Order: sequence, then C-alpha cells, then structure tokens
Amino acid sequence: MESRPAQIATDQSLDEEAAWARLKGLVCQLSVEVRIPHFTVRNLLDLAPGSVLDTRYEEGSHLPVIVNGQIIAWGEFDVVDENLAVRLTELVS
Repeated sequence: MESRPAQIATDQSLDEEAAWARLKGLVCQLSVEVRIPHFTVRNLLDLAPGSVLDTRYEEGSHLPVIVNGQIIAWGEFDVVDENLAVRLTELVS
C-alpha cells in the first residue's frame, strides 16, 4: 500500500512538470547589448548603409546577455559557420 505523503509528493511533482511545460512555450525577448561609448546625435544622423560602428570592445570582451530586461549571462562574440553568434561565458547567479 502506498503511503499518503508519497502520493502527495508525486502529485506535486506532476503539477510542477505541467506548470513548467506551459511556461517553456512563453516568448521572451533576448538581446545582447553592445554599447558604443560617446555616440552622439551627430553620429546618429551620419549613419548610412555601410557605416561601421566602433564598439571599442576588444576580442573576447564580455557582453551582457539580457532576457526581458534582466542580465542573465555574459558572453562574447563568436563566428559559427559564417554566422555571428554569442558564446555564453558566465551565467549570472
């Protein structure tokens, strides 16, 4: 015969799994912030196709990875199969 506490724990576990299953489908906004120091309105007005923005980040610099306005990790730019990518280097605890 199964004990009542074990049944309650199993029911709670199933409820948590169902809740996580619903949450996993929610859309969130992920962005990588690349700050450009001393960017002015003049710089903005001078933008044109082909403009190159100097971020002054060095190779391997840590960039904030943000989800819904909260920093969740730090990463660095990488190239994967000719595509620009972000490799996570540290998760925020």
